[in-house]
Amino acid sequence: MRDAVTSLIKNYDVAGRYFDRNAIDNLKSYFASGTARIQAAGVVNSSAASIVKQAGLKLFDELPELIRPGGNAYTTRRYAACLRDMDYYLRYATYAMVAGSMDVLDERVLQGLRETYNSLGVPISPTVRGIQIMKDIVKEQVAEAGIPDTSFVDEPFDYMTRELSEKDI
Repeated sequence: MRDAVTSLIKNYDVAGRYFDRNAIDNLKSYFASGTARIQAAGVVNSSAASIVKQAGLKLFDELPELIRPGGNAYTTRRYAACLRDMDYYLRYATYAMVAGSMDVLDERVLQGLRETYNSLGVPISPTVRGIQIMKDIVKEQVAEAGIPDTSFVDEPFDYMTRELSEKDI
């Protein structure tokens, strides 16, 4: 897994260039938000189960057909699998948030996800909605923890929803 620093170094190394002003500014920005990123990860870590539970309840409240007979979260096994997947997305979003890089999402979450879900008949749009709900909950909790700028929280959740949504034709 790469972070913002190693990704930046790799890009400049491949190009055979020294850091320019943009690279230095990117590094400054990443390090300036480092403490907030770690604090936000702590907030997620301390309430991950609650975040997933709240997001699941809201998702199924918005889309009750998912838990009705014939729905993709109908039966205890499928319901539990849905919440398990939401927990995976939350955990990896936290890794990406701390790293300041979305590489871990591509490598560990998004690669092959569409094919897996399609083969299992799992609809993508409720997955995307669940990720958006978790983002909202995380942002709210991070703000309540006293972290004033929560914009970095958006990055991994928005990245996952964008990557999944762009291919949902």
